[in-house]
Amino acid sequence: MQEKKIVAIHHREGSFSDKWIEYCQKNSIEYKLVNCYSSSIVSDLDDCQVLMWHWHHFEKEAILMARQLIASLELKGIKVFPNIKTCWHFDDKLGQKYLLEAINAPMVKSHLFYSKKEAFEWIENTSFPKVFKLRGGASAINVKLIKNRQQAKRYAKKAFSTGIGVSRTADLKNKILFFKREKKLLNLLKIVKGVWRVFFLSEETKDIREKNYLYAQDFIPNQDNDIRVAVIGNRAFAKKRMVREGDFRASGSHNRSYKVEDIPIECIDIAFKIIKKLDAQSIAFDFIFDGEKYLIIELSYGFSNDDSNSYPGYWDDKLNFISKKVEPEYFMMEDILEK
Repeated sequence: MQEKKIVAIHHREGSFSDKWIEYCQKNSIEYKLVNCYSSSIVSDLDDCQVLMWHWHHFEKEAILMARQLIASLELKGIKVFPNIKTCWHFDDKLGQKYLLEAINAPMVKSHLFYSKKEAFEWIENTSFPKVFKLRGGASAINVKLIKNRQQAKRYAKKAFSTGIGVSRTADLKNKILFFKREKKLLNLLKIVKGVWRVFFLSEETKDIREKNYLYAQDFIPNQDNDIRVAVIGNRAFAKKRMVREGDFRASGSHNRSYKVEDIPIECIDIAFKIIKKLDAQSIAFDFIFDGEKYLIIELSYGFSNDDSNSYPGYWDDKLNFISKKVEPEYFMMEDILEK
């Protein structure tokens, strides 16, 4: 009988998989590269105990089948990162609303309607501004501040007729903002790539429209930052993200502080409590302060891994701070191999 390899990795350049491969090579762990989009992926994993797959919300194929594949592989007895408890709500703000409400998590009050009639009744009776969001999107893409009832009605009419188009320019705007802050050649090249996507690769997104629902969150005024806390197992690391100039959003601003004194320990405590309730492997939480307490805006199993060297350390689940290098991808691999 063939001895099983320990780890299978779906490799996507620029994802967590770069460091997963590095970890295996450094620690002499046998691994093989697989293609999770292959028709034979289930049998391809017959000689594996673990699958590591950092799937992204921009991958249309992953959105179509990742959760179904992961649930099936877990029934096969394969340990998967992310497992289904960790990722079923990924890039799904509607699912996150239900989840956070079900476990009584502190969250920004959210409103969700599946009929035009109920949506318009709510618009007539609520106060403004409100933050309207589409189901998916990261770095504040597909997030819009609706300032009055008239704007809300126009938005709702589109939502329940032709639908709301997924933004193709928001990501480009984020890249321009980042270049203004750090005028580097790499950031300029990212702008060029962003322009190319808008004007020459638009076929991929021009027909994607979200419709037949309306999702909004209460607007919390006078904010100049949010707090991003990422938890992997019993380690939490965090940063303070400043709101963009002339905007209300911090996500995607790339203006961050990693100082321990800038991170409210309350956010770390909440994040640990919730990830334990969810029995999840890895979750990043976005918090905002309403004047009395910290509230969750949204959450995600995946997060940017381009600033790991900026963290001075991490907290353990007893809320002790540990001055040690933060290596998120290594933490993920260590946890799943330990199990």
